[in-house]
Amino acid sequence: MPSKKRKRVQERAAIHPRNKYSENPPDFGALASIYPSFKPYVFYSSRDGRPRIDWTDYNATRELTRVLLLHDHGLNWWIPDGQLCPTVPNRSNYIHWIEDLLSSDIIPDCRADGDAVKGFDIGTGANCIYPLLGASLLGWRFVASDVTDVALEWAERNVTSNPHISELIEIRKVDNAKTIVEEKDLHSGLGRDNESIEDLGNTRAVMIGPEPSSSLELQSMVEKNYHGPPILAGVVKDEEKFDFCMCNPPFFETMEEAGLNPKTACGGTAQEMVCPGGEKAFITRIVEDSVQLKQSFRWYTSMIGRKSNLKILISRLREVGVTVVKTTEFVQGQTCRWGLAWSFVPPSRKIVSSSATEKNNLSFMLEGIQRQYSAIHVLQSVESFLCSCGASCKIDSTSFKIDVIASKDQCESILNTETQNIFATPSCPYELGMSNGPNDLQSSDLHLSISVFQQIPGTLLVKGFLHQKESTGVFFLIFQKLEEFLKQKFCRPKTSAEPSCTERKR
Repeated sequence: MPSKKRKRVQERAAIHPRNKYSENPPDFGALASIYPSFKPYVFYSSRDGRPRIDWTDYNATRELTRVLLLHDHGLNWWIPDGQLCPTVPNRSNYIHWIEDLLSSDIIPDCRADGDAVKGFDIGTGANCIYPLLGASLLGWRFVASDVTDVALEWAERNVTSNPHISELIEIRKVDNAKTIVEEKDLHSGLGRDNESIEDLGNTRAVMIGPEPSSSLELQSMVEKNYHGPPILAGVVKDEEKFDFCMCNPPFFETMEEAGLNPKTACGGTAQEMVCPGGEKAFITRIVEDSVQLKQSFRWYTSMIGRKSNLKILISRLREVGVTVVKTTEFVQGQTCRWGLAWSFVPPSRKIVSSSATEKNNLSFMLEGIQRQYSAIHVLQSVESFLCSCGASCKIDSTSFKIDVIASKDQCESILNTETQNIFATPSCPYELGMSNGPNDLQSSDLHLSISVFQQIPGTLLVKGFLHQKESTGVFFLIFQKLEEFLKQKFCRPKTSAEPSCTERKR
């Protein structure tokens, strides 16, 4: 009898745990009893008797947003007919995700004590939802930009209607006549492979490595350049510094495409919903602006409507040399959106994912070895590097293998040795005892073996084997450090590098 195959159940992302509605979704019946203006839009299902609204009715969704902002956030709010109507729970997810990014220590916080967090909302729209939520929930300051007169007028109205937070929000008009960045600048500022990984709640961090993209899809994206008004470059003032930017970009290339979902009626004008090239072109322009502005922002972020665009945009970020990328999923009912964040700030520590630190055997390739060097030279350099940090090394020249024993203190010394990887930015300090795995080395010494094999002329394979089941996190980091050191010493710099052991093994 054939065995039944188990279906792999993928855990679905959930609403952010700090979202006000994570445990208590809006009660339409209760809201209708409190707010008479909302009552006409509420009906009771014949199937289960639950109060519902018609999501295809723009007036119903707009009134729901109004009463939620008033009831749960103390905000007075309104938008004219046809303007994009945001859903409060979904937008709150984005705010709380940025809060997670800012509170993580993967990149340093340079703000002075007491300084308020300052954000930049790209295309705030008439609704001005992100600045209103960020200011009311967390006391953040905002610059909110837009280009159309109606958006600027109603965003200003929504700010001034809430005097308790109005001083925290500046509405800034984008000069549509300004010349945007020339197309040739799309390819400026390309960097090398910087890398950082971290798990952050529902967030997935992405390795930034040396893999260059040559896909037709990426080429197609670059060809569809953004040619609209300025987004960040030309809008951010000289010497301005922000903790983050955020954006709900135009998701579609045409209004016909924008109206394909018959189950919702969120409104939205062409200026809010449509851009030649769609969200890929728009967010790519944000990426290019970030190359110019670099550390003017700690974090650059954007919402994304199509998951397929994540890979393409991450490939672009890999090209421009960012130090870290993070992604997440925003969930509200049946609607999914994705978040993309990146930074040019050097990370305060190098963090690796747990999945990458579970192997007791690792390897990497040394390509482009200069002719005067052979496997024995690499083996001797491994011995010299580890012995200089106090580790005990026993070299076997006949089998091209080294047995290594290192205490916890010696492991720390190895990890914090300064090396300059020619395929990456200068290494940042590693930390033992953090959430990235190395705290598994407590009392026993680390015992590993490293072997060097000739592949083809100019190419060597370096293998590492851990003799104990524990301490895989420390082993991973030491082997990664060794790879940096050997590539710096023996390999010629090149435009695209072999993926590191980190990429292959995670």
